Amino acid sequence: MSTLAAAQLGYRCHVFAPEADSPGMQVAAAATVAAYEDEAALTAFAAAVDVVTFEFENVPAATLEVLAPLAPCRPGVEVLRICQDRLQEKAFLERAGVPVAPWRAVRSEPELAAAIAEIGLPAVLKTTRLGYDGRGQAVLRQPEDAAPAFARLSPHPLILEGFVPFVAELSAIAARGADGALAVYDAVENRHRDHILDLSFAPARVPRPVAAAARGHAGRVAEALDLVGVLALEMFLLPDGRLLGNEIAPRPHNSRALDHGCLPRQPVRAACPGGGRPAAG
Repeated sequence: MSTLAAAQLGYRCHVFAPEADSPGMQVAAAATVAAYEDEAALTAFAAAVDVVTFEFENVPAATLEVLAPLAPCRPGVEVLRICQDRLQEKAFLERAGVPVAPWRAVRSEPELAAAIAEIGLPAVLKTTRLGYDGRGQAVLRQPEDAAPAFARLSPHPLILEGFVPFVAELSAIAARGADGALAVYDAVENRHRDHILDLSFAPARVPRPVAAAARGHAGRVAEALDLVGVLALEMFLLPDGRLLGNEIAPRPHNSRALDHGCLPRQPVRAACPGGGRPAAG
């Protein structure tokens, strides 16, 4: 998504990814196919670009640590660390003043039993890393669901989150410049199919106070991260109108991928050609 948008503005992107068929490479001006751990390739990549960004939260933080002294990395490595670890992410959202579902770190089966006793069932057990689009998680409805789920999910530690009876998922996009200037766009209502975003309604079909709260949460997260770049905050809307923060995506988000020219309150079919990879331009 970044590469397509940049090309329309006259910027040339150079995509770095381990896979030769990375989607961004299909429309990029240049490409490097190498492992994220290949320091020689990363050094050459940094020398060929003016600024580095990423479209994939599972890029190793160590990759940005190699690149950061050689080229500006926006967002920075600390933003990546927070957003790729659910435990850090939940703790950060709470510090930023964004309500979240009850959660506990789970490092062992006894810790899982204690977390269930405290949070209750149903609950959702998730990996702290590498999970997305419904992967890396299990819904626990009965006590006997716990042990098989703990054994199946990896890597450990895991996180147990209270089950949220939400009526809709909303997301809001925030963009923040190096000078601290902040723009937060209309909240969007997202509908999923098989855990994958299928339809987005822009703007969200919610009362104005709810939409304003969603935008406020996204802005607070961007400020608290000292973000330079763009992010999406995904939130659950509860029946009583409250919002709970779920995930931070520090990159372009497919809920707004096709919003250009969309008529108000019309559904936008989400279109994201696979996962993004680190891009620079």
